[in-house]
Amino acid sequence: MGTDIEKAAALLREGALVAIPTETVYGLAANALNEAAVVKIYQAKQRPQFNPLILHVADAAQLDALNLSLPAAATRLYEQFSPGPLTYVIPSSSKIPGIITAGTPAVAVRIPQHPLTLRLLKTLDFPLAAPSANPSGRVSPTTAAHVAEQLGDKVAYILDGGPCRIGVESTIISFLEDQPRLLRYGGVAVEAIEKLIGPVARPEKGYVDNPVAPGQLARHYATRHPLQLGNAATLIREALRSDPIPRIASISLNSIFPELPDAYQFRLSASGSLEEAASRLFAAMRLADDMDIDLIIADRFPEEGLGLAINDRLQRAANS
Repeated sequence: MGTDIEKAAALLREGALVAIPTETVYGLAANALNEAAVVKIYQAKQRPQFNPLILHVADAAQLDALNLSLPAAATRLYEQFSPGPLTYVIPSSSKIPGIITAGTPAVAVRIPQHPLTLRLLKTLDFPLAAPSANPSGRVSPTTAAHVAEQLGDKVAYILDGGPCRIGVESTIISFLEDQPRLLRYGGVAVEAIEKLIGPVARPEKGYVDNPVAPGQLARHYATRHPLQLGNAATLIREALRSDPIPRIASISLNSIFPELPDAYQFRLSASGSLEEAASRLFAAMRLADDMDIDLIIADRFPEEGLGLAINDRLQRAANS
């Protein structure tokens, strides 16, 4: 673990796995054009190979070198939000290995907004494939220590860029149809996207069984303890009527639940900031999961801005 970009680059050139920081979560990176290296990602994460990976590049010039192009609507978003937490699903090219796209004709690409990783990408002559650096389906890592805890010696090096600023994964928008389609809520609010390019189609339930991009599976972000999402005050009262009475930890924006000890309540933003709450979500899920409890109860967040992404992650954890 450290901040040695040259060491990280050398290991990636050799086909090793390196954990990299982004503004969203830490990624488990490999040379995207080296299929043997990419296989190591699937093996380390125990990730199903029908689940595609995101291609990380330094700039639009690297997209051009891969024979990838952004349509007009995506270009408008790129000018506003990239580098940043926005992923574009576009038609793939013959230069992109099928293991990246899971055999689909589409590829997901983004430019991460973290200075260490951007410098790393600019030193490489290949893009990086980098899903979140955690076992498949588990809570995503937002610090280098989280990566070390979950993946240990499966990673050759962890590039430590400090805590992730945003803390939930990128928003994913598909440009495979005439109307852009939201595939995953994330670090860029859908309202901000629609201000630039007009209405985007939204999936009925927010997840699918045959993904064309990462982060679409229903079961994801799983905690070891059961997690319930809804009106937390009601869920807590109902749970405390059970026999035996469960030990409960709560996650909320800034609510106080008198029935629970304060130490078991994770209030993500005293000021009610959804941005602050998103940045603290995965860390709170981990801390709650490490407690001597029986159940995690999460309060539903406001259905706007990053609240949509927070609820999406909590709902998938509740499905697990």
